[in-house]
Amino acid sequence: MADDSIPSFKAADLAVQLSSTLKTKPEVSSFGTVFTDHMLTIEWSETEGWQAPLIKPLGNLSVHPACSSLHYGIQLFEGLKAYRGDDNQVRLFRPMLNMNRMANSARRACLPAFDHSELLECIRRLVEIDQDWIPHSDPASLYIRPTFISTEPSLGVKKPCRALLYVILCQAGSYFNKTAAISLWADPKYTRAWKGGTGDCKIGGNYGCSLFAQYEAVDYGCQQVLWLYGEDHQITEAGTMNIFLHWINEDGEAELATPPLDGIILPGITRQSILELTKKWGEFKVTERYLTMGQLCSALKEQRVKELFGSGTACMICPIGHIIYQGQNLHIPCHDENSQLTSRISKELTDIQYGRTPSDWTFLVSQG
Repeated sequence: MADDSIPSFKAADLAVQLSSTLKTKPEVSSFGTVFTDHMLTIEWSETEGWQAPLIKPLGNLSVHPACSSLHYGIQLFEGLKAYRGDDNQVRLFRPMLNMNRMANSARRACLPAFDHSELLECIRRLVEIDQDWIPHSDPASLYIRPTFISTEPSLGVKKPCRALLYVILCQAGSYFNKTAAISLWADPKYTRAWKGGTGDCKIGGNYGCSLFAQYEAVDYGCQQVLWLYGEDHQITEAGTMNIFLHWINEDGEAELATPPLDGIILPGITRQSILELTKKWGEFKVTERYLTMGQLCSALKEQRVKELFGSGTACMICPIGHIIYQGQNLHIPCHDENSQLTSRISKELTDIQYGRTPSDWTFLVSQG
């Protein structure tokens, strides 16, 4: 239902300008490199409010060189996917959670509010128009990138008087090589987020500032950074993923644990889905709790660790096999694929996403 109390654009006002020259669709490409024919744009100004949404051919943006999103990072983005099921129907996975998270990020960035349902309907229409780009193969999908930037054309750190919300689509193959567990480099000298900061928002600054540490991780032979926080080296996130530990805890209980949402953790949609899914199983304890490297090292030494994995929209579920920490190469056990918790969770989630398992977590875009 639309919230009429929020001054917002309306999907009913959406205008569509179809491209006269459609691009050739390649085989599924690497993540984030091949974009579809159309994009959604919605402009806002303090004086005129929201303008009518527009779907138009994909093209470059034109912004003033003093644009405050370029100078001060007043911007944010989201990420979700469209999946083509075996029945040829196109589905989104829990998209309203993305709309809610985007609105929270916008509030933190001092960008204007919008009606979540109206934006979702505009996105649905964009995906429907470009649905031929959605591969007929599993695990390929179409990645949806809603983006919200200040277009304030003046210098000075202030709340913007102009903004642009836009959405682009790209093909999405596998983010990582799914046949192998990834390796992480953990060094407390770098911090991804801190209490009172913006670690729980999906803004570009959280990612741009991680690059330096990422390339140092590569120098140590690792693929991603394991972000630590505080003097006790709390485990927070793995690269751009939430992190889960499946282990026998200090009390001898089988437990699936992930760090709590305390302001430095991004509230991942896949993270929330894993928590809800595994709690329904009722087979082991599922908790949101603080985890430290000291606890992990002790559990590894005592052979109490079953699996460690990351989760996110782009990667879905990603097993972790090694961690470089304080000169140690910590080996994380990986069980037989048929008994892995990661494999089981991944299958149940993808069965929902591709429509093999009926669920109210999916949002139907259109029938193919």
